[in-house]
Amino acid sequence: MGNLERIEAVVADLPEVERVDIEAWDGEPTFRVRGKNFVFSAPDAGRITVKLPKEEAAAVVATDPAVSPMGYGLGRHGWVSVTLAEDEPAERWQLVTEWIRTSYTLVAPRSLARTVEPPGR
Repeated sequence: MGNLERIEAVVADLPEVERVDIEAWDGEPTFRVRGKNFVFSAPDAGRITVKLPKEEAAAVVATDPAVSPMGYGLGRHGWVSVTLAEDEPAERWQLVTEWIRTSYTLVAPRSLARTVEPPGR
């Protein structure tokens, strides 16, 4: 299974998610809840961008060389870019899944965010 298929499997469990491919960005896929992006992806999902709480984003950027703050000033609001190899281990995908779900809960309306349990609970 490729990275994009893995991401699609993660978001399939989240309510009211829609995939929108941005033609102006060479068809880059985004994943949205009620019109708000919570995951931006390269076409092959070798890089994704998600939103994390500011403190968590700062900690992850400081400790994970595959994570960097998003450009255009969005990094200061918790948006981070994550580089993903095709052969990431299962432990890495558990972390990426948690980040995608966290991004969803930060972007989704509260009524939907409350329905999403943290992974592993």
